[in-house]
Amino acid sequence: MMSFQLDHAATLVALVDEGSFERAARSLHVTPSAVSQRIHAMEEAVGSVLVQRTTPVVPTQAGRVALRYARQLLLVSADAARALRLDGGGPTAAHRGDGDAGDAASSLTITIPIAANGDSLATWFLGALAATRDRIDAVYDIRREDEELATRLLRRGEVMAAITTTAKPVQGCTSTPLGMMRYRAVSSPGFYERWCREPDDETAGSPLGWPLRRLAPMINFDRSDMLQQRYLDSVLGKAAQPPSHYVPAAQDFGDAIVLGLGWGLLPDQQADEWLRAGRLVELMPGSAVHVPLHWQRWKLPSDALELLSETVVAHAAQSLLRNE
Repeated sequence: MMSFQLDHAATLVALVDEGSFERAARSLHVTPSAVSQRIHAMEEAVGSVLVQRTTPVVPTQAGRVALRYARQLLLVSADAARALRLDGGGPTAAHRGDGDAGDAASSLTITIPIAANGDSLATWFLGALAATRDRIDAVYDIRREDEELATRLLRRGEVMAAITTTAKPVQGCTSTPLGMMRYRAVSSPGFYERWCREPDDETAGSPLGWPLRRLAPMINFDRSDMLQQRYLDSVLGKAAQPPSHYVPAAQDFGDAIVLGLGWGLLPDQQADEWLRAGRLVELMPGSAVHVPLHWQRWKLPSDALELLSETVVAHAAQSLLRNE
């Protein structure tokens, strides 16, 4: 049975999160040699190499199992320590009179790594996290990840919760529907004038007599963002390869469309104000894309994780469309 000391578990988490022995040592206020010794002790205990000594450090398959266990151990330990403090069931530095009470309190803070897609971060998700600030003694380590790929971070043990498009829960997790984000194809008025007003013979009289058929430049978030490409292919009924810009930040992505670099799909929460102001036009009214979102989290008894999940689900209900 796997059994780690708390400081060893914290060392493995810090090493993977920070990416190197030196940075992990700085975050833990120990020497790189101490980090190396702790990892070596863990590897001897489990009989497997846990990390590849690369830059950045990468957990092995055994290391991903150990990493998940280490995060769970730290979460449950912090939950228990905080409960004991609140219930008066254990001494703190303030009670003992030795050391800094602030340091004791900060040691009870839980770190919760979360995977979230850029559009959720830019629109509703940060508000949900902010709503927990007086209820959860936690800090959030947010990993921006495409909602279709976020489950891989759960499987690797790199995050405790994630916003995903996958309804089926990852092993060891629960899955709760959040609602849908609706996306519309939009461009600036100037871009539309340039590409749409003079359809050629092929597109004359067609509802698609505009940029999609003429393969106007489109904007993608990054190279894992396939939303625009799938939309384009579905409209054309065939694969297409238009010139593409890559703008990997949600606000900048929207700004790039407003500035006329290309067309793209924006969620209602981001596009509505620009559409009302006339800074954007919708290219194909009635052809919105609906992306269902789910909240997957570790199936672990944790007050902090439970409160976080309840808050996220409640905020999603106020911000997203109901699942069809």
